[in-house]
Amino acid sequence: MGLKNISLILAFLGFVFLQGLLVCTAYNVHHYSFIVKNTFFERLCSNKTMLTVNGRFPGPTIHVHKGDRAYVNVHNEASYGVTIHWHGVKQPRNPWSDGPENITQCPIKPGKNFTYEVIFSDEEGTLWAKTTYPFPKPTAEQVLILGEWFKGDVKEIIDNATATGGDPTLSDAYTINGQPGFPNNCSNDTSYKLTVEYGKTYLLRLVNAVMNEEMFFGIAKHNFTVVAHDGAYIKPVTTSYIMITPGQTMDILVTANQSPSHYYIAATPFSDSNAPFDSTNTSAILQYAGNYTLPSSIPYPTLPNVTDQNAADNFTTRIRSLASAEHPINVPKNITTRIFIAVSVNQILCANASCGGSGGYSRLAASLNNVSFVTPSIDILQAYYRSLTGVFESDFPNQPPYVFNFTGDVGNNTLYPSQGAKARLINYGEAVEIVFQGTNVGNAENHPMHLHGFSFYLVGTGYGNFNATSSPSTYNLNDPPEVNTIGVPKNGWATIRFFANNPGVWFMHCHLERHASWGMDTVLIVKNGTTAETSLLPPPTNLPTCS
Repeated sequence: MGLKNISLILAFLGFVFLQGLLVCTAYNVHHYSFIVKNTFFERLCSNKTMLTVNGRFPGPTIHVHKGDRAYVNVHNEASYGVTIHWHGVKQPRNPWSDGPENITQCPIKPGKNFTYEVIFSDEEGTLWAKTTYPFPKPTAEQVLILGEWFKGDVKEIIDNATATGGDPTLSDAYTINGQPGFPNNCSNDTSYKLTVEYGKTYLLRLVNAVMNEEMFFGIAKHNFTVVAHDGAYIKPVTTSYIMITPGQTMDILVTANQSPSHYYIAATPFSDSNAPFDSTNTSAILQYAGNYTLPSSIPYPTLPNVTDQNAADNFTTRIRSLASAEHPINVPKNITTRIFIAVSVNQILCANASCGGSGGYSRLAASLNNVSFVTPSIDILQAYYRSLTGVFESDFPNQPPYVFNFTGDVGNNTLYPSQGAKARLINYGEAVEIVFQGTNVGNAENHPMHLHGFSFYLVGTGYGNFNATSSPSTYNLNDPPEVNTIGVPKNGWATIRFFANNPGVWFMHCHLERHASWGMDTVLIVKNGTTAETSLLPPPTNLPTCS
């Protein structure tokens, strides 16, 4: 698994959450054993086996403090190679344990094992004892993972789509903590239930592990407050719903202040494109402790319509960094490296009408700057570290090959991309700005872009074509959110900034599975600095071999 099956990782993994410390003079070491194996499940009136970690869906949760280190020994009992990516963990100087297949490692072969060294740095999730929250301390906390259920085998579905060049089969249901819930078939009695006590406040750690859809989320009759996003605290946002893209995480405070009863927790898709999508809903139940009469009909949250782009924007534009003395930010101001990336859905011509795309004459593809990424057979990190030739090219362009009306009448001359494994080299310490420009090529939609190895600041977004003169005047350089996954608006643009202070090979890709599989990816290589402390760590001795 890896590039072509990247979201399978989220299907069987749990969630890493971090506890902060006021003073950290040394890190704690944690050891975990992950056994990747097939496990039997029943959902939606049918049954199947699927790949899990330690037999659980969702998988296990890792508990660490800010700055700790975890060693995770992954034993592969599957029939094919696997890798694991630790989403949102920067892994300073240590891309060897970042995980994406044939980008930073080759797969762990069946019957083999590999120990990941997961290095935590300044990421923060929840804060427990011995410290203070930047908000009133909640009574308890709970992880909620939004996922999907496929009646078919997920790897076979993706492999078939990749082979034919067509769209992958849609999921049969969404899930909350592994259960589809009401109104899905054979799911009411197995809904996930979260028990709360009246008057108390709870921290919900929400993860969107859905492969191809942004999701709206809400709790009937309860407003809540979003206090963290992608492992960083934010200014509190009180709302009745959120919109969360694949790969994003949000920490939510909810107070049990309604009449003791049962209330539905629900998630529905947000879709702003013409691409097919799973239009079902998923739900869980917020149940108050104590004795009371259950309602004849459990209240269901009012969520925005699945196509309500204004509702999505109204939420996402409210996110701001905490930017306090205790939680400072450091937004690059004097930019030394600028990259402009056009983000497109494309086609690649096929001979003899043999593909699953338009009329059989093409296969579906995707690109960044008109380059559709092709996964090499040897991982790029090893090739870069050992100066191996012929594995990748270091000429990913700083801008599209030619400028066109990105969000207007794009014409067929932009439809067909080149192909290759291209990377962009960046000197250590550079202040980097990347403008992602959504395009009307193929099928315009929101693109959740994710960068490994870094958190970055989302300093600006807008609709239409980015204007180098006027668009920067709208930037927020005071308290932009510090995140690792952002949504590039449909037919719009988004600008991120970060300091290139983490040497290594880092994958950058759309977090929609179908787009990542089609080539909406590239690699950023940050060169070593001038000292040992600013240079790439050496590879582990038991790194999986390529074959």
